[in-house]
Amino acid sequence: DVMPSLILLRGLPGSGKTTLAKQLNENGKYPVLSIDDYFTNVNGEYRFEFKKNHLAYKQCEEKTLELMKSGAEKIFLDNCFTLEWEIEPYFKMAGENKYRLFVLTVENRHHSRNLHNITREQLERMANKYKVILL
Repeated sequence: DVMPSLILLRGLPGSGKTTLAKQLNENGKYPVLSIDDYFTNVNGEYRFEFKKNHLAYKQCEEKTLELMKSGAEKIFLDNCFTLEWEIEPYFKMAGENKYRLFVLTVENRHHSRNLHNITREQLERMANKYKVILL
């Protein structure tokens, strides 16, 4: 009997997280959630507002929990997850709801541009905060 899975795709903007999530979700069979969902309107236009970022994190966590409670077999999350506090709630939810948790790091080895117009300087600052967990 295979446990349901929560798969976190982490990486800097432009690394290919969203593209990989779309490949892995088997044509929409499994849900893909993202902080970006909060800032994307019904026409697919993305408008980030830093002041509302905490609301986006909360919404993503709430939707993940709803999907777990409904028994989703696999749930994909496509977020940067550069800081430990961004991942922690998902570890807790996975444990409490008996989900196996996977964290996949996606790297921009294909030299793609990020779709959110984040500058090279901003990316470098994010990369400096980005931690690889060694146990």
